[in-house]
Amino acid sequence: MTTKRHQIVVQGITVEVVRKDIKNLHLGVYPPNGRVRVSVPSRLDDESVRLAVISRLGWIRKQQDKFEQQARQSQREMVTGESHYFQGHRYRLNVIYCKGPSSVSITKNSTLELRVRPGTKRDKREVILNRWYRQQLSEQIPELIAKWAPTVGVTVAEWRIKRMKTRWGTCNTKAKRIWLNLELAKKPDSCLEYIVVHEIVHLLERQHNERFREYMNRFMPQWHIYRDELKQVPLAHEHWIY
Repeated sequence: MTTKRHQIVVQGITVEVVRKDIKNLHLGVYPPNGRVRVSVPSRLDDESVRLAVISRLGWIRKQQDKFEQQARQSQREMVTGESHYFQGHRYRLNVIYCKGPSSVSITKNSTLELRVRPGTKRDKREVILNRWYRQQLSEQIPELIAKWAPTVGVTVAEWRIKRMKTRWGTCNTKAKRIWLNLELAKKPDSCLEYIVVHEIVHLLERQHNERFREYMNRFMPQWHIYRDELKQVPLAHEHWIY
């Protein structure tokens, strides 16, 4: 598929225009700062795109206001007393310096206990916590894929986890491989399940078009609720452009 990108400015709003071999125009506003992107058929000229954006300006600004008001975590210093999230719940971090192997555990249903050797630097403490997040996700994902791949009627050949600044998940349709963002370990279980289903459905339809939405409505009718829930939970410090 041929794709061309450029930007136009509509009443002070920068709009990314992506021309593809598609039939209909699709407009979206994305976190964290309300970036506007519109995918359009290759034949559509900029003036037509401009008119389409103008017709949706009220909706665009409403979405941008929501992102502006959304909670955002500051840079984490990995010290005792900080708030950290796991499966949608907020925990108080307690860093304990001690001999022996490093570990992470939840205590008293309110504390995320991080045990590290004396002198462990901030970046290493973050690596240890992220390793724990990865392990927790790795235990959840296989069960979700085993549940949803047969329901959707596809085979997932491989799945992987990585930190991504632009997407919650991606899908390689040729390899039948899905990637899931490590940040999903911090989000509610319903959000993780929604993203897993979202990427599995991409094995049936690559684009975010009407056919894709019809599949999502069929397999997970409440997907809009989970998508909105994902938008409401605090964003990580990274500047997302998803």
